[in-house]
Amino acid sequence: MCLPPEKASELKQIIHNHLLRMDVHGRIREVLAETIKDDEGSVHRPLSEGDFVRALQRRGIIDDVMRDLHFTQQSAPNIDAESPSKPAGHHVDQDSMHVKKTNLDPSRRYLYLQVLGGKAFLEHLQDSEPLPGQVCPTFTLYLHFRNQRFRSKPVPCACEPDLKEGFLLEIHRDSFGDGSKMVDATAMLSMCDAVHLVLIKTDTSGETTLISSYFLDWRMVLGSPSCKTCFAVEMMGVGNESKIPAGVLTVSLELFPPLQETLNTDIIVTQQSLERQRTAEKERLFLVYAKQWWREFLEIRPSHQSKLVKIFAQDENGVNRPVCSYVRVLRAGRLLESPRQAARFVSLLAHERASVVGGGSKQEQWCTLMAFLCRGKGDCEDHATLLCSLLLGFGLDAYVCVGTKVNSGPHTWVLTRGTDGSITFWESLTAHRYLHRPIDPDAPPLVPQPKPSSPYRTVGCVFNHQTLLANCQPSDAVELCVFDFQNQSRWKAMSEEALKSVCAPGSTFSLPPLPPLCASSLDPAEVSNHLELEMRFLVSEHRKDLDLATVWDDHLSYLLSSALSAYEMERCTGVSCGNEEFQDAVRRAVPDGHTFKGFPIHFLHRNARRAFATCLRMFDAGKSAPFSALINQVSTFWFDICSQ
Repeated sequence: MCLPPEKASELKQIIHNHLLRMDVHGRIREVLAETIKDDEGSVHRPLSEGDFVRALQRRGIIDDVMRDLHFTQQSAPNIDAESPSKPAGHHVDQDSMHVKKTNLDPSRRYLYLQVLGGKAFLEHLQDSEPLPGQVCPTFTLYLHFRNQRFRSKPVPCACEPDLKEGFLLEIHRDSFGDGSKMVDATAMLSMCDAVHLVLIKTDTSGETTLISSYFLDWRMVLGSPSCKTCFAVEMMGVGNESKIPAGVLTVSLELFPPLQETLNTDIIVTQQSLERQRTAEKERLFLVYAKQWWREFLEIRPSHQSKLVKIFAQDENGVNRPVCSYVRVLRAGRLLESPRQAARFVSLLAHERASVVGGGSKQEQWCTLMAFLCRGKGDCEDHATLLCSLLLGFGLDAYVCVGTKVNSGPHTWVLTRGTDGSITFWESLTAHRYLHRPIDPDAPPLVPQPKPSSPYRTVGCVFNHQTLLANCQPSDAVELCVFDFQNQSRWKAMSEEALKSVCAPGSTFSLPPLPPLCASSLDPAEVSNHLELEMRFLVSEHRKDLDLATVWDDHLSYLLSSALSAYEMERCTGVSCGNEEFQDAVRRAVPDGHTFKGFPIHFLHRNARRAFATCLRMFDAGKSAPFSALINQVSTFWFDICSQ
């Protein structure tokens, strides 16, 4: 096999670094000294190279070197064959208890991040140590770095949680031409991508809470001896507690293979300082422009002061960022097949407003996409920005709308514009779509006007990753609004160049990177079967308390699966199909003189006890069919599973 010169030099460097790590040179000197000493005083022939090699083999040094040196092929099953020069984003599932041995690609450089434990999580200071087999709240750590996502095994919550995990992060170049070359120290110094750490707490009922979101600058390892360093990371709280430490994680960083010459610490500090200065200057200039733009908007009409025009939003760490930075072009690969399926996916993420200590009005908190996905729930702003990003990835002209909802307060949803000028509203919390037809207030009284079909009352502004437009029309009522964004008398646009300076990917040091979507790590069939067994047990126990016997019809249970599949298809596509076959099958299965009654219930969780309690409440409220008939004949329960 003939290697190109650059590959040959890289291979030599890898072998050299491996020999240094094993201290092979020192062991060779010891063998050489012993061999010469044994040969002294004898009249044997002079030592040859073969004699020395045999001495090394007897000591096992050659076998040790070859056993610990591993190489892998360039192609891998989880990497797209169309772009071999850049690694595909992937997610490592840490649920399995056994450790898998990983062979390193000799043409790549890696950052090995180890979490060595946690301490000072004072909220759990009084928690007692859980007994073996006891269900208890857990901590899970999620990581994102340059299109790679990982998560740790869940560990019991404690003041000093046993978070001990290792994550192998690949460091690669951005350009396709140099993507296959090993990055050097200068290239790594210019990479300002941080390692995003997200700590999630899961309670005994399956509810998740965002504990901390931290961006780790890993480049200090470039100046550490042997390219290895260890330090403490203070994980701050979120929202109103963003200035209060939630706990401390001990983290170790190590480069593989290590650099031949480490960088001077002053160079690294200077680079970081320059990046912060450039970011601060860009943000300052944008703030000056935004203030001037807002003054011009208020001069158009005094009533604009009350319109919901959102320019900045605060994330989970209390950092104010332009709203356009929360939207990116996000492609889901083969995980999502259509825009409507993307809307269905986003709607399956639970809706929860940020809590406020002491009550009061709603706290506004926009989350980074990584924190939103790891937590699995968020407010309407998080849902709308994610849906808009996915629709942009599918090639639609999508925008996030900021306004109000009928009989409700502030709300956000998504708008798409067709090439024919049609306007469609997408409700990110439910995946419902509404075709917008504006009312013409200047039309004669006898001319028929379209009736409002959407639940939205007013709209103050719209934005996406490149554009922000404020509503300049005399009325901000949705039913009267014309979404002609090229008409400057109706919409006031912010400069795209100004937005690009602070919202484009890589434009500022503080802009969070965009994480990829990952396939579910759950087996739907296994989870569904487990949930059905739990639900059967709960139903049987409840009926036993009522002195009722329970008989399950497995054949009817199987027939109901086609109905549930049709319900899901209707949610994804808006088209109902398969109802005739289901009705025919049920008529054949139900004996004469009996009546089939049942209805689907949609949950956003996998907790069987919570689902059963909801069924009981619906029966008590009189909103369902007779519960005895429901639990007697419906034995299959279907749940949407939204992967993190």
